[in-house]
Amino acid sequence: MTDTNDNDCSTPDSDGEVADEIAIVSFERKLDTAEDIEAGLADDYDRIDLLEYHGDVFAEHWGEYDCFVGLMASGIAMRKTAPLLDDKWEDPAVVVVDEELTWAIPLTGGHHGANQVAYDLSKLGAVPAMTTASEAAGKQGVESRAKALDTHVVNGDSTVATNLAVLNEELGPVARLDGPRAVLVGDDVTVLKRNTDEGVVLGTGSVSGAAKEQFLTAWTDALDEADLTPDDVEFVATATRKEDEPGLVEAAREFGVGVAYLDKETLEGFEGPTPSKSKELIGWPGIAEASAIAAGRDHELLLEKRRHDDAVTVAVGR
Repeated sequence: MTDTNDNDCSTPDSDGEVADEIAIVSFERKLDTAEDIEAGLADDYDRIDLLEYHGDVFAEHWGEYDCFVGLMASGIAMRKTAPLLDDKWEDPAVVVVDEELTWAIPLTGGHHGANQVAYDLSKLGAVPAMTTASEAAGKQGVESRAKALDTHVVNGDSTVATNLAVLNEELGPVARLDGPRAVLVGDDVTVLKRNTDEGVVLGTGSVSGAAKEQFLTAWTDALDEADLTPDDVEFVATATRKEDEPGLVEAAREFGVGVAYLDKETLEGFEGPTPSKSKELIGWPGIAEASAIAAGRDHELLLEKRRHDDAVTVAVGR
């Protein structure tokens, strides 16, 4: 299983859980710009506070927010926050942005909120200056994969090795293990755990080139039929052979969820009840139902496959 969420608008906190609390720290003379940032990000975060800068502002509020956005020179933010840093899995993320909104620079906690906030600031015109290796190379780090699946990293020290594997294109898909069972892992194995015990998974398939609107309509109609809403969706699941479908990724982005890509071997273990031509034609089980069942925590199919516009199929799993 691989996963992506190119523009999820919420940010993970120190252990990878989804969080949405940021503080914009600004000098008084720049408060108008700070208010513009607040307005521009208001729909993306549960809490945005404006804090007027003084020498101890970071220290006073350290640990209260998931991410600080410093509307100031990077040197100021670095000097004031460096003595407060203790553990990358516990420290809040720090991003700086200039008054002209030209650059958004993650200083610390890139994989723990800073990269995402910097990316969100690009909507206001700022260029996100990512320096974490995986993002700089255009790849998705393990923490981002965890976020796409609405999970968190259990053993943070492992991500050094697994993110290096991401960079070298050696990690492969995320494997799912169901319990109860005991698992012995090495230091270079990252363990992900779901954040909640609720929510559903949208299993989806499509013809090549299906449009974003076709995915959105299919998913919305299926959720309506199941008496659910987009807020009930943990993530979207599909087959690895659909990794190059931009319409699917764009639709998931609009839904505000990640996409998990399941390999053929995984899907073959969770075939759904509805006959599918894909098995006869290409040897894959029906993607929508198999993905919904395989990715759901209970491997339970809530809504069998529905087809929209002869382009997109969707099933709902739990």
